[in-house]
Amino acid sequence: MSEKLREISDSNFEQEVLGSDQPVLVDFWAAWCAPCRMMSPTVDAVAEQYAGNARVVKLNVDDNPGVAQRYGIKGIPTLILFRQGKEAERVVGAVSKDALSRMIEKHSGASV
Repeated sequence: MSEKLREISDSNFEQEVLGSDQPVLVDFWAAWCAPCRMMSPTVDAVAEQYAGNARVVKLNVDDNPGVAQRYGIKGIPTLILFRQGKEAERVVGAVSKDALSRMIEKHSGASV
């Protein structure tokens, strides 16, 4: 993981995601999930690209079941973009970097 991409947990989710003044893309993942591992370089690249305009974080659903359950995560990877403390958009499954970029740009006003 790069310095632009942080791992978060149930205990700091409210502060890191819901309390953020920037849009936050949360990657719900697990170590055993092959599509999650496949998405990792894409998520890392998006974090790098949008540093300063949006935050990108990862939440391991096995280690942090509280937040995953609260947001009804049924399949992983699930990526949810939060804006002003609310879910703005969600995608389930492996998606392209372009799809994630469009999602961030749509809700942040940032184009990179």
